[in-house]
Amino acid sequence: MAAPVDIGSLLRAELIEDALYKDEGVCVLGVFGKSAMQAGSAKESLINILADKHIFPLLGAEEAGGPDGGGSIRAYYSQESRVLYLVLTSVFDNRQLLRACERLSSGLGHAEAHEFWKGAEKEHCLQLLFLFSLCHVLLLVHPTCSFDITYDRLFRALDGLRQKALPLLRGAIKDCPVAKEWKMNCRPCPPRLLFVFQMNGALRVNSGSGLGGNGLDGGGGDKPKKHSPRRRLQHALEDQIYRIFRKSRVLTNQSSNCLFTVPANQAFVYVVPGPDEDPISSLLGQLRANCALRENDAGTPTPGPRRYQQMRHSNRQPSFNVENSGFSSSGGQLVDCTLKEFLWQHVELVLSKKGFDDSVGRNPQPSHFELPTYSKWAHVACRLHQVMIENSEDELSLKVQGQMKVLEGFLDADAKFSENRCQKALPLAHSAYQSNLPHNYTTTVHKNQLAQALRVYSQHARGVAFQRYAVQLHEDCYKFWSNGHQLCEERSLTDQHCVHKFHLLPKPGEKPEMDHNPPILYHNSRGRSTSSCNCGRKQAPREDPFDIQAANYDFYQMLEEKCCSKLERINFPVFQASTPDPAPACDEATRPAEVAPSGDADRLKEKETVTHTPGDSTGLSLALSLGQSTDSLGPYGEGAEGHEKRPSVDRQASTVEYLPGMLHSGCPKGLLPKFSSWSLVKLGPAKAYNSLTGLEQPGFLPGSAFLLPWDVVIRSRSEDDAGSTEALDGGPSSWPAPNKAPAGKRGSSGGVGRGRRRDDVARAYVGFEYEDSRGRRFLSSGPDKIVKVLGQGGAKEPATRALNSDMPLYIPSPAQGRGIKPHYAQLARLFIVVPDAPLEITLSPQVQPGPPPCPVFHPEQAEVVLPPDGLWVLRFPYSYVTDRGPCYPPKENQPLASFRILKGILRANTASSPPQ
Repeated sequence: MAAPVDIGSLLRAELIEDALYKDEGVCVLGVFGKSAMQAGSAKESLINILADKHIFPLLGAEEAGGPDGGGSIRAYYSQESRVLYLVLTSVFDNRQLLRACERLSSGLGHAEAHEFWKGAEKEHCLQLLFLFSLCHVLLLVHPTCSFDITYDRLFRALDGLRQKALPLLRGAIKDCPVAKEWKMNCRPCPPRLLFVFQMNGALRVNSGSGLGGNGLDGGGGDKPKKHSPRRRLQHALEDQIYRIFRKSRVLTNQSSNCLFTVPANQAFVYVVPGPDEDPISSLLGQLRANCALRENDAGTPTPGPRRYQQMRHSNRQPSFNVENSGFSSSGGQLVDCTLKEFLWQHVELVLSKKGFDDSVGRNPQPSHFELPTYSKWAHVACRLHQVMIENSEDELSLKVQGQMKVLEGFLDADAKFSENRCQKALPLAHSAYQSNLPHNYTTTVHKNQLAQALRVYSQHARGVAFQRYAVQLHEDCYKFWSNGHQLCEERSLTDQHCVHKFHLLPKPGEKPEMDHNPPILYHNSRGRSTSSCNCGRKQAPREDPFDIQAANYDFYQMLEEKCCSKLERINFPVFQASTPDPAPACDEATRPAEVAPSGDADRLKEKETVTHTPGDSTGLSLALSLGQSTDSLGPYGEGAEGHEKRPSVDRQASTVEYLPGMLHSGCPKGLLPKFSSWSLVKLGPAKAYNSLTGLEQPGFLPGSAFLLPWDVVIRSRSEDDAGSTEALDGGPSSWPAPNKAPAGKRGSSGGVGRGRRRDDVARAYVGFEYEDSRGRRFLSSGPDKIVKVLGQGGAKEPATRALNSDMPLYIPSPAQGRGIKPHYAQLARLFIVVPDAPLEITLSPQVQPGPPPCPVFHPEQAEVVLPPDGLWVLRFPYSYVTDRGPCYPPKENQPLASFRILKGILRANTASSPPQ
């Protein structure tokens, strides 16, 4: 073989052997270890010395390593000397270390980098086990002259891995043409391990010693030493290594049970002198030494090419006997052997088929030994390479890879420490998570407690296992929460959580079932309030609603049967089905580009992530969203001013699809809900209201049940055109006719002027009623004023200010509780007394229940003309819901002015002819 090749390429190729060497045995020599930083100190340079050839480059010009920058085994087969050299390069060599560092990106975390290096170390262990299973002699090369104690841990890990993988390796080579002992032990013999240390300048000797190390002792004593300093160092290292391996039981009395052996009566440590400072001089010195003729061969040169027996004898026979050589005449010291002579005494035992007898003790057991031919060795090596190195999908290969966990306890001490540390920190983190927890709690509480647990965990956990156990902490806390401690995530329309644990809603016709897993229950926030019926004459407690139908329809229908069922009313149009199975509108292309009111986006987002409550059952899930028409009224459309008439629906309402929510400015035309959230009833004629006593209904605060007077000027046809309109915003039509005395000169009560007939003015009454959750009611005369009448006479302040302003939807309740949280009252009803006069009052309510871009809500009939002579009550919705979710009541940091009733809710039109 002219050049070294990769072991995989060597085994896949068919090597043509010389017929002279084909039937002879081959000694397999493996080389592994670490390389120094100096040039020319790589492990491969030792092969050049042993083979007397320039086989491996000395200056690192050739790249070595696997395709991924990992380790590799390169082979060189010397047929003449019958020695197969296997050199393992890994991340412990400088060139491979640099290539591995280049593969690591700068943003790689500590745990990922640690995993990379430990993966490279495990790969190195598998390749070492491959060498220990195929080699007769192993050479451990170390760049310093001190023993690395980590090899003891490495060899114990390899021994444990070999014992675990031994049954698998037996199955891999059971059909190979080798002896039974080889198949049983999965190696030709217990390999002998030799150590080569590089002096590296740590031990200085005289310059005259050279490679032979013949210099005197540095002490300069009178009595010459028998051994050179280098040999004494070798003896000390041998004693140290043998004691360490015996103490850790890497070496035992029976060599057949050990991972490797060391000779009992031969040297197994060799110290190589450090390289010269100039690598060129070192190369020239080696060249000079190889080219010089020996003194005993100078006179009798051998003509012609050397034959095999001559070369084998010259290569294997040392120039002198190491142990029996006498003292040199110059210094009286034993002459040190060369590296080739040190190694060849062990190789000779293999090639002569004597084997190694390294067992010690009283009854040493002989170990098996086999010297295979190259073809037999290659057959076994090919099978082991497939199982151990190639990482194929073979079953045996996968099982061998599965045994790599044996190495973790030996090799990865950092990870073992981190594992123990993180395991101790987990119970502390679990305790921090479960501290002060209610039995059932929401996602927000879970996240807060988890953050606290992670803080405690990070204070105690360390090392590479930190992230893995942090993920486990996440999973453990989530399991604890979801295993019977998860609170229902559904929020009511008043922004209160359901108090039940994780549950399902009953299907139509299904009864609640507590014992079901998960239980089947209706939502309940344990919140109760007191509300009045449509007309306001009866109050009753109500549960906190979770869907729009319960909030705006079911409760009032229940009270209507007891109170308002016989009252005259104006019904708003609702969906009328023409098919047995109508469907909700689901046109995704016309979804409005509006967002939920500010402050509620996080709740809506959280609501969308909760999937434990079916959307069809709640009535709140408006995922089948409504489209936005091109001419629909936006949040700041013309209806916001209250002067223009709202454009009516210009096409017939659908009888196939219904609107799943409330009607607002963002809804498409032609869709109606299945029920109306508004109510307009008539309590009686206009005289049913007594301005001296006010509204005689329950729940009103004292003095706050009086409607505000509203004087409307009625003009005859002779004075003005018929059908003129009196605007309520201070426009020109509200001023008196020319040469007529202005009305209301006698004070702020808006009474009739002296110079006019009393039938020129019609008095109506308007009242904006607010109601809090305790059922306390009161009327408001303006955005920031509550009606308060002391004594008899009724309210004196006119309704003009309230009608010409945006009235708030929520105002602070005058009856605040003891808590710090403010208590709000919501606009519940609008009372209108239409006098018996030639007058038409048009009702056009528009509610914006949140800051822009919240849409504007209105009844299914945008404008309603109230007939004369009646006491009408418009009941507003209890809750407002868009297709993106409910508009929650205002929070403490939200301005109340953003929640408003747009001005222009009432308009007065004079009739064309006087009443009959």
